[in-house]
Amino acid sequence: MQQAAHAETPAVARDAGAFRDRIGEIGTAAALVEDRQVLRVALGAFGLQDDLANRYFIRKILEEGTARPDALANRLTDKRYAEFSKAFGFGDPGGAATGSPGFADRIVARYERQSFEVAVGTRDESMRLALYAERELAAVAASSGSPRTKWFRVMGTPPLRSVIETALGLPSSFGQQDLDRQLEVFRSRTERMVGAPDIEVFADPKAREALTRRFLLQSELATTEAAGPAAVALTLLKGGAGPPPLRA
Repeated sequence: MQQAAHAETPAVARDAGAFRDRIGEIGTAAALVEDRQVLRVALGAFGLQDDLANRYFIRKILEEGTARPDALANRLTDKRYAEFSKAFGFGDPGGAATGSPGFADRIVARYERQSFEVAVGTRDESMRLALYAERELAAVAASSGSPRTKWFRVMGTPPLRSVIETALGLPSSFGQQDLDRQLEVFRSRTERMVGAPDIEVFADPKAREALTRRFLLQSELATTEAAGPAAVALTLLKGGAGPPPLRA
């Protein structure tokens, strides 16, 4: 209900309406980046709204597409850029997807959900990340690719990585380790938490809930730890019968 109400706010509804009206006539990356209002929705749908002013960068991402391994989007650590470029299709063999049936509705639905999460984040960043993870983990779990490929996609998406690292109790320095070692730790700790090591397990809503609950608890502990032992004890009591801390 809150998300639906947010979609009806004047700013969101105005941008969504402009996107629906104009995206079908936009057939090139150059045209997209020149329309700031439409570009705001396009970027916002993939959580890339902070790049609104980086028009040259975004144009290059879109024009190079994702078909070539050396395309810019494929070389970036953050896999949201590749997903964004692939969705619009400007630089790929099939060409622009902007005029295809249902395209505008799909992007607008993503934009409305993402903008709601951003709004939630102004009050509670942890809840924003939890909402993002709930949605994106289900999508990655249902996507094609090997279990290893799906893990690397998650590891290469900063918001998802943040949620999983926090939920699994991994330190901020963990990302400096060898990628294969990181993957091994992610898989083993995920198996201990939800009973299976691969991303496919998060197709199950119960597994996603277990992860997001653990993430929110760990986030709350981190924010109250500086207040002293009494605040930590209160947080643990509020957590009730949550899962026990992971062993190292």
